[in-house]
Amino acid sequence: MSVVIVGTLDTKGEEIGFARDVLEGQGLEVHLVDVGVMGEPELDPDTDAAAVAEAGGSTLEALREAGDRGKAIEIMGDGAAVVASRLHDEGRLDGILGLGGGGNTSVATAAMRALPMGVPKLMLSTMASGDTEPYIGYHDIAMMYSVADIEGLNQLSRTVISNAALAMVGMVSNEPDAETEEKPTIGITMFGVTTPCVQTARDWLEARGYETIVFHATGTGGRAMESLIEEGVIDGVLDVTTTEWADELVGGVLAAGPDRLDAAAERGIPQVVSTGALDMVNFGPKDSISDEFDGRRFHVHNPQVTLMRTTPEENAELGRIIAEKLNAATGPTALALPLGGVSMLDAEGEEFHDPEADDALFDALRDHLDDDVEVIESPANINDDEFARTLAKAIDSRMRASA
Repeated sequence: MSVVIVGTLDTKGEEIGFARDVLEGQGLEVHLVDVGVMGEPELDPDTDAAAVAEAGGSTLEALREAGDRGKAIEIMGDGAAVVASRLHDEGRLDGILGLGGGGNTSVATAAMRALPMGVPKLMLSTMASGDTEPYIGYHDIAMMYSVADIEGLNQLSRTVISNAALAMVGMVSNEPDAETEEKPTIGITMFGVTTPCVQTARDWLEARGYETIVFHATGTGGRAMESLIEEGVIDGVLDVTTTEWADELVGGVLAAGPDRLDAAAERGIPQVVSTGALDMVNFGPKDSISDEFDGRRFHVHNPQVTLMRTTPEENAELGRIIAEKLNAATGPTALALPLGGVSMLDAEGEEFHDPEADDALFDALRDHLDDDVEVIESPANINDDEFARTLAKAIDSRMRASA
């Protein structure tokens, strides 16, 4: 088993050397990747900084002459990602460990994000107690707070670095005892206001031999599903909750980016898509919302999350966008429309119930969809058992036809 350590050997050589010694003391091989730019390494690396800079599209000399720390971190991050991917492809990376402050956290986690899901990834960082989304994104990266700065060895740093290294030993050296069975895997998207639908559909599918992975449609959740589709982990998609496109269009805080809905279409895997939670855009606390939305209909979900009802005009545009995404599909694709409302809040008598806005969404979808995309319509609300089972049966039939 081999662990790759990514670090700045010009400034953290002593600490990285200690982590290496702990790993080697447990019988693991260690490959040191130096991403330090300005000084000479305190340890001999297995991949030197010049090779990393070259892999990132520059040279070490150019980065030193420019003196631009931000650009150097970007280039070394790109290079570390290339190096880590190559080592993994060659069978020389079973896990990856990083340790450092803000700079090396950026570089090392860039390398981690380039690796497949399931490869052990651990970042010991001074940044782990703050906002870690820029470092983790939608990847399975474990971040561990270093408590003090990683600067010299002392009773605290030795303990923390040892714990990080031994955690990596545990991850790369052990296989889970639980037996697993290979099953066709369906990715499903969910929000709080579409939970009953997803639970019913998931139970129906799992009873028929499928494995399901449910993604919370919070932006990172949608991006994670798209990435796993690209990696081939997911065999079919039940995209119940496409709400991230409402945030992408209107400017909410849970957007998944313009590539949402692309991966299944490009891979040609079966997909059944619905309109879950397209009645809402997500914001933070009520007092954080821009004045441009004054006069709109809001629902305070909790003190940290405020929902805003989408308008007929926004829904018409959402319908056009989603239709174009589905038209690009190369595999069996269906669209399922819950005419009785697209969320709990959109049910009759509830706060976001707005037939005009829903009709604008449904009409735009019908108008822009190509004939080879099947449209399934139901008078039910999205959370009714009837509609959930319709979704489950629709993806099941397409999975079986494609098997």
